[in-house]
Amino acid sequence: MIESQWLLSLGGGMLAGLSALILMLFNGRVAGISGILAGALQQRAPWRVLFLLGLGAGAWLALTLDWASMPAFTSLPGWPVVLLAGLLVGVGTRLGNGCTSGHGICGMGRLSVRSIVATLTFMAAGFITVFVTHHLL
Repeated sequence: MIESQWLLSLGGGMLAGLSALILMLFNGRVAGISGILAGALQQRAPWRVLFLLGLGAGAWLALTLDWASMPAFTSLPGWPVVLLAGLLVGVGTRLGNGCTSGHGICGMGRLSVRSIVATLTFMAAGFITVFVTHHLL
């Protein structure tokens, strides 16, 4: 089953792109998750809440229906590491004026120079982080 993980990832990416396209076409909105979450907390806009509930329901459904083929986690960080990582991601999305979904999926799809630079920056940071944590530490 592990051999088909790339197919599942490709399918998930295509569904993410399709959902971003549908949101843009029918609602005129960019599917940046950090902006949708901030707007849902501030404005309580029903479409934002439904979008976020759909993300959670989709993740739950994927885990429920395909649990046996998901790769097992061999080590999980403790809660302090998870909370620190979440805080750093939140700070990064505010500094970068958006998140990976907003810049990487929607912004690059619209050929936004700002989004292309942001995507290259966070991809480089990710590559460096993986290299350091897996090869130097």
